[in-house]
Amino acid sequence: MNVAADRLVAATAPTSTAEALCVEHVSHAYGTRKALDDVSLIVRPGGFTALLGLNGAGKTTLFSLITRLYAARHGTIRVMGHDVAREPSEALRQLGVVFQARTLDLDLSVQDNLLYHAALHGICPRDARIRTAEVLTEVGLAERARDKARSLSGGQMRRVEIARALLHHPRLLVLDEPTVGLDVASKAAILTLVRSLARDGAVAVLWATHLLDEVEPGNEVVVLHKGTVRGAGPVEDVVASAGAADLRAAFVALTAEAP
Repeated sequence: MNVAADRLVAATAPTSTAEALCVEHVSHAYGTRKALDDVSLIVRPGGFTALLGLNGAGKTTLFSLITRLYAARHGTIRVMGHDVAREPSEALRQLGVVFQARTLDLDLSVQDNLLYHAALHGICPRDARIRTAEVLTEVGLAERARDKARSLSGGQMRRVEIARALLHHPRLLVLDEPTVGLDVASKAAILTLVRSLARDGAVAVLWATHLLDEVEPGNEVVVLHKGTVRGAGPVEDVVASAGAADLRAAFVALTAEAP
């Protein structure tokens, strides 16, 4: 790792329990293959942070640890100050998740998909129906509530998954490559929706992507490559520290392999 990247990694050191997400010195291996190596990052309340990395960088592994699909053996992960290993119920209560793979039941209506998820969170039926109507309105799909999920487009399915993730009023929303397989218009609509949620302070967002055009000036960005954080901070700082002209050039420099 170069000196600029070293400085940027140091900048990710957590400072308090006020962060929406705090990852400290997390490592994870599959047998002898190390997928994450001493990863640290912060997502601040109400912020939009892009986790930027090529396929195989470790983004999905990190999401699996944050969401407790895997147990973290090395390092600490806290959601709104709650350690996911020691206080999993409290941590996961603060967390909304949109996985890369589609997870809707295609034979259920949009509304029933959400009501089933609400029941899993212990939301009473009356409140679940109210909240379902609210989040479907928020994502612009109120009129599709009674339609079968299989009748939706890919972009609409993704919006339903975002609505589902918001049902229990999480403080942190994590999305793993949420625009994969979507057309240009659907990608733009999903990005606009999620950015508005972060901008309005409804949730903090960790958005994993390999697409540079999904990162905007002013965003926080964490560059992950082969399981290590190569750079982190506001886009402008990452670009400047890498001595690059723009984010694309900075990303190439930070992920370049030693000869």
